[in-house]
Amino acid sequence: MNTAKFIIGGLSFLTLFSMFIWISVCLHMAYTKMDLMLEHLKNCSAIMARAPLRHGGPLGKLLLIGGISGIVTFPNFYLKNGGVSVDDLNNFPLPLKRKLAILQWSVIVLLLLMLALGAVLQLKLV
Repeated sequence: MNTAKFIIGGLSFLTLFSMFIWISVCLHMAYTKMDLMLEHLKNCSAIMARAPLRHGGPLGKLLLIGGISGIVTFPNFYLKNGGVSVDDLNNFPLPLKRKLAILQWSVIVLLLLMLALGAVLQLKLV
């Protein structure tokens, strides 16, 4: 095994490990902060349509946190369609909004890194 394959393998392991950490953080937020988030976003139809997912076990909670973080991080689409209340977004706690934005951007980076590493291995560039 050459050095390039060793580095790609290490980066793949680090990416997979980071994804497990990300899932753990999301589930922790789902079990501890879900009621607070839903209370602050009670006038948002895009969030309330996803609210029943909180009774769907860990996967449902993970999907709901992902939906909320996507809407809070990138609200423009939902603001244009009326799915999000501007007042709810403005009154959302800033530390929680920051955590959700970090979660959203980190999962985007992790997925892009995973796709890039998969492309490198698939195309046998190493």
